[in-house]
Amino acid sequence: MSRYTDANCRICRREGVKLFLKGDRCFSDKCALDRRGFPPGQHGSVGRKKPTEYGIRLREKQKTRKTYGINEKQFRLYFDRAAHTKGNTGEKLLQLLETRLDNIIFRLGFAASRKAARQLVLHRHITVNGHLVDIPSYILKVGDVVQVKEQSRQLDAIHTSLRAAGQRPSVNWLDVDKTTLSGRLLEMPVREHIPTPVQEQLIIELYSK
Repeated sequence: MSRYTDANCRICRREGVKLFLKGDRCFSDKCALDRRGFPPGQHGSVGRKKPTEYGIRLREKQKTRKTYGINEKQFRLYFDRAAHTKGNTGEKLLQLLETRLDNIIFRLGFAASRKAARQLVLHRHITVNGHLVDIPSYILKVGDVVQVKEQSRQLDAIHTSLRAAGQRPSVNWLDVDKTTLSGRLLEMPVREHIPTPVQEQLIIELYSK
């Protein structure tokens, strides 16, 4: 599977919005978007052509995909699954993305970024309902309990992230216990409670053509 290996800050500059890919750095004066609020590249600072209708929709899809750190094939599979589920397609798509295990760990504050959350999962530090899970794309169900396994609860990265978690938007559909380093999915998130700056209707329009 291909993975983006260039500087993460270039992604935020390209999309023109903070995607919080670098954890605490995004809240500091070191944020590249705050220092250089124009797209990367030779001609980024001198402006580019006005985007087309297709380009606007494409950028919204790319922004969403990069926010959650998934590739095009995965994203299309999520969209197709959402489109075949009863209810609002855009909301269903975001629910699938938000209930991924790596995203849940990030929302709980156990990791500074979704990328760091994926590393915790892949390195076998996380359990779901008492069972070790090492698949970042694992989709949680309502009532599932995520916990840092006992042998990993002294990891500095986790406690550093928890101390800084207050800077991030909180969500009311997760319950977190910082003492036991565990969290529970209380309910499926509705659109107004998902703090992701994305216009999902544009993605639907893109894939509907």
